[in-house]
Amino acid sequence: MGDNIETKVAEPKQKISVDLEVDTSIKDLGINPYAKLIHMARAVDAWRIFPRLFLTVYIVLLYKCVIWYMELSSPTMEQSGLISIVVGAGAAWFGLYTGTSKSKK
Repeated sequence: MGDNIETKVAEPKQKISVDLEVDTSIKDLGINPYAKLIHMARAVDAWRIFPRLFLTVYIVLLYKCVIWYMELSSPTMEQSGLISIVVGAGAAWFGLYTGTSKSKK
């Protein structure tokens, strides 16, 4: 139990000195030609136009499918499967829409 274990540390063989020069001057590149496009993209992102448009189209699709299905006299298994998929997709769409929000940085 009294064994002494020696640890050897490797010493550096050569030391290197590095000089780094960084240019911190501010360069005037002029007016950003994409400033208006960037502003418009941020507005579209803030208004969430595309998710709302997709949800609106889905609601119309869901309404028309359900009305069509209810007018069938004797629906088949395939027709019932189609409606269950369309309705199930609505839950996924709504979950994605409400689960994603604009995070403040």
